[in-house]
Amino acid sequence: MKTEQEAREQSREDRRMDFWFHLLYLIIWPIYNILRPVRAVGREHIPDGPAVICPNHSSNRDPFHVVYAFGWKYPMRAMAKVQLMRLPFVGWILGKAGVFGVDRDKTDVKAVKTALGVLKNGNKLLLFPEGTRVRGGEDVAAKTGAAMFATRTGAPLLPVYIRQQKRAFSRSVVVIGEPYYPNFAGRKPTAEELDAITQELMDRVHALKEAAS
Repeated sequence: MKTEQEAREQSREDRRMDFWFHLLYLIIWPIYNILRPVRAVGREHIPDGPAVICPNHSSNRDPFHVVYAFGWKYPMRAMAKVQLMRLPFVGWILGKAGVFGVDRDKTDVKAVKTALGVLKNGNKLLLFPEGTRVRGGEDVAAKTGAAMFATRTGAPLLPVYIRQQKRAFSRSVVVIGEPYYPNFAGRKPTAEELDAITQELMDRVHALKEAAS
């Protein structure tokens, strides 16, 4: 349990991150909405409170698509590859807006603790379960991180499907599915249960493809 002072400090930190998130949102939106417009389907499914936002991943534009599909009302924190966070200025300003790095080449304990803290503090967490961009036809096993974060914190999983348009000025579609709570037997899921939860999650993500057409 947090002390009253710790809770106040966390509230101030969340407000600071939300401020930077909204500032970047306003700066980028006018140009992005012209070059890469987005149509959101299923925005009514976005829950209040914490959620693990789990889209498919095929382009480096995907995080922007998700942010603008969700809209101004729903600031979120995001997990990104650590190399991005090491870029001068870019990493600094993204960190201000609630983005944090994860080293995909090892078990990144700091990133795991940060992700769990994001959800326990009532915020939304954006991560891509596939862990890397996946081209059409590629078969990439999704990582179990999203399943672990949801089961450890009690936050729902929120499947999202992005239909990417490669040409500029063409409208991409982001379909937001219904949030759900993964099932597992004991107090903590086994490795096999985490694998099963992850497979179900990706099945739900790809099942949204039809609604994007």
